[in-house]
Amino acid sequence: MPSVRSALLLALFSLCLCLEAAPQIGAGTATRIGDEAPSHGRKLHGRFLHITDVHADPYYKTYSSTEKEAACHRGHGPAGIYGAETSACDSPVSLVNETFKWIEENLKGTIDFVIWTGDSARHDNDENIPRNERQVVEQNELLVNKFMEVFGKEENLNDMDPTNDFTIPIVPTWGNNDILPHNIFEVGPNKWTLRYLKIWRNFIPEEQRHQFAEGGWFYVEVIPKKLVVISLNTLYFFDSNSAVDGCAAKSEPGYEHMEWLRIQLQSFRERGMKAILMGHVPPARTENKSSWDETCWQKYTLWMRQYRDIIVGSLYGHMNIEHFMLQDFKDIAKDTKAGKMDIADVRESMLDDGEISVASASDYLIDLRDAWSKLPTPPNSFLLPDYADVCEEQGSVLERVSGALFSQSEKSKKQKRSRDDKNKFFDQIGGRWGERFSVSHVSASVVPNYFPTLRIFEYNITGLEDMVITDDAPSQDVLHGQLQTPIMDDSLLSFGDVLKKKDNKENANFKKPKKYKFTVPAPPSKSSPPGPAYSPQTLSLLGYVQYFANLTRINNDFVDQPLDSVDAYDLLMAERWKEGKHRGKESKNDHPKPKKFKFEVEYNTTDDNIFKLKDLTVRSYVDLARRIGEFNGKTVEMVEEEDVFESDDEEVEDHSADTEKKKHKKKKKHGKHGKRDPKSTWFTFVKRAFVGTMDPASIEHEFGSRTWRIEDIAKERLKSPEL
Repeated sequence: MPSVRSALLLALFSLCLCLEAAPQIGAGTATRIGDEAPSHGRKLHGRFLHITDVHADPYYKTYSSTEKEAACHRGHGPAGIYGAETSACDSPVSLVNETFKWIEENLKGTIDFVIWTGDSARHDNDENIPRNERQVVEQNELLVNKFMEVFGKEENLNDMDPTNDFTIPIVPTWGNNDILPHNIFEVGPNKWTLRYLKIWRNFIPEEQRHQFAEGGWFYVEVIPKKLVVISLNTLYFFDSNSAVDGCAAKSEPGYEHMEWLRIQLQSFRERGMKAILMGHVPPARTENKSSWDETCWQKYTLWMRQYRDIIVGSLYGHMNIEHFMLQDFKDIAKDTKAGKMDIADVRESMLDDGEISVASASDYLIDLRDAWSKLPTPPNSFLLPDYADVCEEQGSVLERVSGALFSQSEKSKKQKRSRDDKNKFFDQIGGRWGERFSVSHVSASVVPNYFPTLRIFEYNITGLEDMVITDDAPSQDVLHGQLQTPIMDDSLLSFGDVLKKKDNKENANFKKPKKYKFTVPAPPSKSSPPGPAYSPQTLSLLGYVQYFANLTRINNDFVDQPLDSVDAYDLLMAERWKEGKHRGKESKNDHPKPKKFKFEVEYNTTDDNIFKLKDLTVRSYVDLARRIGEFNGKTVEMVEEEDVFESDDEEVEDHSADTEKKKHKKKKKHGKHGKRDPKSTWFTFVKRAFVGTMDPASIEHEFGSRTWRIEDIAKERLKSPEL
């Protein structure tokens, strides 16, 4: 019978993988805490790397054309040696090599783990060189080898355990282009879960290999007994994956994935651990559009609310634009809170064939701004973080001054109004910690659709400074006498049994219930303090440094063109393909003459005077979102252009992580009355979303008014060809 043969083949393939890896009993990527500092132990630095969307392309040719028909694979044009910035071409291998060389020279030995959020293979954007399975596998293996070159341990490369070959944990996940056909990820186990079980054998803990083969999800204790990173398979939530249907029905892998996540989070809560969630496709959602199936978004957001006492944050890639998003717990449906769910109403996808175009990205950012304009405003124009702190101070300056100026009666009335305003505001945001919301961080890509980027997060290690971590012991789950918590009895079935079960489901003729029921997670106990995403504490995210590589300067082919200049029409009107800022040009150089490759600091949240993120807690982001939403497109007081963007230019640093920073101050320029334009927060948000590739005039043109849409730019271009 076909099902029996399939089961035997899968079982044999799994056995071969196990024999190839040959891990020791209890081996895994999780590590243990040593009482003394052995020679091979490591201490924490309180920093980690987030890298995403590399899209390595071995067919890229320097000085090829960036036109759609060429895709930087042939012809003659402006494609630079390290990439064709602001175009739709993928990353040359030279960019991949230099990126990892920079990581080795500047970050190795200073970070605790790596979060790698997928899309390592090139896009299927050239009909003359169609992708195949071998290419997808090889391009992902290229990235694994690069991580091995930087973080590999030579003494362990030839031992029998593949999961202790790295000096720090590296946690990968799937991208929608890491499979074939792209976007389509079927119910597991499937050929891709089995292939990546081999490709990522160094990263997946041994006790979770079976679970990974079934669904492509797993976790790693990056700080044993303290912090876990959960790798989500967001392709099961992805609205462009036509092979699955959301997270409501028990027959769907999205349902199974959410159940697994619920049980793991509950287990980590009981063990007193904290968790970072990571995935490829972020839970982007506006009033009418989304990137996830609505049932998956509903459950995810409910899980974020119920487990807010242990979740540190969530990190994603895919969208190429650098930004953040808020999940508003008020958007959780009443039925969802009660553990019931319909098949979701279909929302319009914000993605085009699984990808976000620059045009849709523009509209998406404006939709975010419009949604954030409705956020509650703190009384007396206090910033949210400052307001919470000020209101807790009993002997504040405000109270002392008011005591001198007003009678006791007037002072009492003023204090009562202040308390009432404060309590009303806190009620609107879910308490003083902003527990009505959660935050998702979305990093820009390495592939130079704009400029290549990396992000380094800093997190709180108070109380953990003297911890020493070694990697020569069994994983924590085995130490606790248990394997990974199963989602349901079916998760313990063999591969063959699972296939039979799937066949039976497909052939069964059953009536679907009107409501799909599920278990609602327990909320934090009333005695629990706010979680690390809300109240600063050990393991809370403190800030991040956003790095970028200015390929225009580094490639050194078009030095006569302004570094940050890009045609607004070309950038915003393109739907699926961009030729880039140098379209139609050819380098004057006979051969590449690049400058030294390096990543530079675009901005650092710890000293950024526009975003003003004192930390990365939810309430800091709620305040930033509110300030972004304050811009409404109406006429505002004019200031000099440099003032709107001055925070990015005030400090130019020597960006080597191992050398002392050198800062060169620029004199500030102010407009009328020395006041900052309210547009600055919104415009800076947009500028950073596109990694500085849009000049201020283009941002003003597209984002300076809500009425300026893509079609307006098209009309203006016809009138003014210089645009």
